[in-house]
Amino acid sequence: MKAQPMNASSVVHFIGVGAMGGPMAQRLLEGGHTVRVFDTNVQRIEAFSAQHGEQTALTSDQLGVGADYVVMILPNSIVVEEVLFGKNGLASRLNKNAMVIDMTSGQPEMTLSMGERLAALNILLIDAPVSGAVPRAQNGTLTIMTGGEGAVIDRAEPLLSLMGTVTRTGALGSGHAMKALNNLVSCAGYLIGIEALIIGSKFGLDPEVMVDVLNSSTGMNNSTQKKFKQYVLSRKFDSGFPLHMMVKDIAIAMGLARNLGVSAPFGHLCLDLWSGAKGVLGPNVDHTAVARLSEQLAGWQIPESKSSGSES
Repeated sequence: MKAQPMNASSVVHFIGVGAMGGPMAQRLLEGGHTVRVFDTNVQRIEAFSAQHGEQTALTSDQLGVGADYVVMILPNSIVVEEVLFGKNGLASRLNKNAMVIDMTSGQPEMTLSMGERLAALNILLIDAPVSGAVPRAQNGTLTIMTGGEGAVIDRAEPLLSLMGTVTRTGALGSGHAMKALNNLVSCAGYLIGIEALIIGSKFGLDPEVMVDVLNSSTGMNNSTQKKFKQYVLSRKFDSGFPLHMMVKDIAIAMGLARNLGVSAPFGHLCLDLWSGAKGVLGPNVDHTAVARLSEQLAGWQIPESKSSGSES
């Protein structure tokens, strides 16, 4: 199926306007596209339309009708499948050659299956999950891991580029695989860094000095740079990304390993620890609060910093 060129101004239906989706949809609107939004949380639709005009709101009956693109950033692939193929689903309403851009952190195998079902209806699909958190969603600098046929991504890239930098990861489903693996690496780096802070602070090292040394040495990673002072040493634990979503992504990565027959013992340990934290701390706490479980296991709390949170 050949992807038609993207119009200079397209009709985009954006599903899921939470903390990430809201600013992403705004970027498309500011880029000159006709953007209409939908969310099962009505307050989110109302907040978006209050800021950008009543014409941006969609009802469930209007969803997908006349759209050139449907962008989705939803909790998981099961929800995506229900939206597309459930009762009165989007797949039955979209025009031929319309494109679905799934920016959910999804399951690669389900993405491939949904791609086949949509292709039979002459509807295009790419997976384009993101990394970068809310600040980068707001300023349009997200990393967008994009899987699909080259010509289809060509058509979507001007739209995606309004939200961030497009990195082509390969065939359909590869974006979702890469996102899960990225978060596996991120989660492992976070946990080992927290354990180092616990050990060091109990020995007598200043945690702030430890973070500074890590960030000028080989121990540097995203967590040492953007999470430890900001959310752990400050004891704020409010990065804006919930624990259950992170656990979901690690589980996707380990499911991929299992399906491929790849032994990944450290990955499984990482999943066990993060899943355990969800059970102890609750699913909706911020993912950075996992540090509290490490502290409980160690019987030691990393001392609160008086100045942390001001540095990025």
